[in-house]
Amino acid sequence: MASASRPAAADNASTVPAIAVDGLHKRYGAIEVLKGIDFRAHEGEVISILGASGSGKSTFLRCLNLLELPSAGRLQIFGEQVDLRQSGDALHIGNRRQVDRLRTQVAMVFQNFCLWSHMTVLENLMEAPIHVQRRGRGEVREEAEAMLRRVGLIDRAKAYPAQLSGGQQQRAAIARALVMKPRGLLFDEPTSALDPELVGEVLKVMRDLAAEGRTMLIVTHEMAFARDVSSRIVFLEQGRIKAEGLPLDLFRGGVNERFDQFISRFNQA
Repeated sequence: MASASRPAAADNASTVPAIAVDGLHKRYGAIEVLKGIDFRAHEGEVISILGASGSGKSTFLRCLNLLELPSAGRLQIFGEQVDLRQSGDALHIGNRRQVDRLRTQVAMVFQNFCLWSHMTVLENLMEAPIHVQRRGRGEVREEAEAMLRRVGLIDRAKAYPAQLSGGQQQRAAIARALVMKPRGLLFDEPTSALDPELVGEVLKVMRDLAAEGRTMLIVTHEMAFARDVSSRIVFLEQGRIKAEGLPLDLFRGGVNERFDQFISRFNQA
């Protein structure tokens, strides 16, 4: 039985979106992965991005953080237009400093953790705030330790990533993102690389963040989590948004035939 979904964040003409996308395309040679996506996420929303493998979910998220450059389209982050310049058939970054700054506002958590193997957990958390944000070492250390306490890893602060379980590594990666004090968080299938028994510990941390009103975009295959925690669901298929709405509306069925087919196995479980 589904629990009540989070209320959707305010979405009106006077609210500047946290993320705004217009006409987003992404091509790899002759293959078009994203085919003209229009999208808005407002502050405080938790949006789960669902779809079958190959639907463009992760590519879409990576374009939002400019780890992949869109082939066409416009992108705004917290009201600031990203400087993307057309050159031939592709877009290019017009202002590298802007991109570096915006990435501190919208942090990304990857499915394969991406922790630095030669650094301890604590050093992983401290590296970017000190060297990218130019913050004081003492302040950063204090905040990093607080984040490790929050995700239940303070006793592993001096351990190296290889000494942690997959669930612990992912919790450390989430803590590393939070130390940057981002306004939004992007999660790219954060539990897909974990053994089933470790998934719950990561989802608990994410549930706690959602309950705080954090702005979160989550590519996930965890259907129960998406249903119960999201304020909105976006369903991608073949590079297009095919359904969008409140979780309880979509998971109840009858709103979109293709989405009903997609979640049929989940509803039968």
